[in-house]
Amino acid sequence: MIAVLDTNVLVSALWSSNGKAAYILQKVIAGDLKLCHSYQILTEYREVLLRPKFKFKDWQVNFLLETIEKDGFSVIPTSLPNIKFIDESDRIFYEVAKFCNAPLVTGNLKHFPNDDCIMTVSDFYQSIFQ
Repeated sequence: MIAVLDTNVLVSALWSSNGKAAYILQKVIAGDLKLCHSYQILTEYREVLLRPKFKFKDWQVNFLLETIEKDGFSVIPTSLPNIKFIDESDRIFYEVAKFCNAPLVTGNLKHFPNDDCIMTVSDFYQSIFQ
């Protein structure tokens, strides 16, 4: 199984070891779920997860990103310039998901276009893991 995870899913998973986001992340670390990513996604993950306000440990972030990079699929997606985004930094997640034909899991549907490939954490968890 493959997916694209929005950064907010990783933040939620690292904040709380209980919950659906944490369970999804455990599946990534176990190798049961492979993440599609691009250089830009990995860069955003690192930048956000290392923000002082989150207080995540460097080793946690490094381990997570190394696992994603090693076990996932790195792609250079096709640009989709005609799709509008509230926040342009979310575009790359959508483009990678569409390129990989993978679900995009996010905690904020409002940031993305109306598309069946975009799922909330709860919906992804229920559709895949139950």
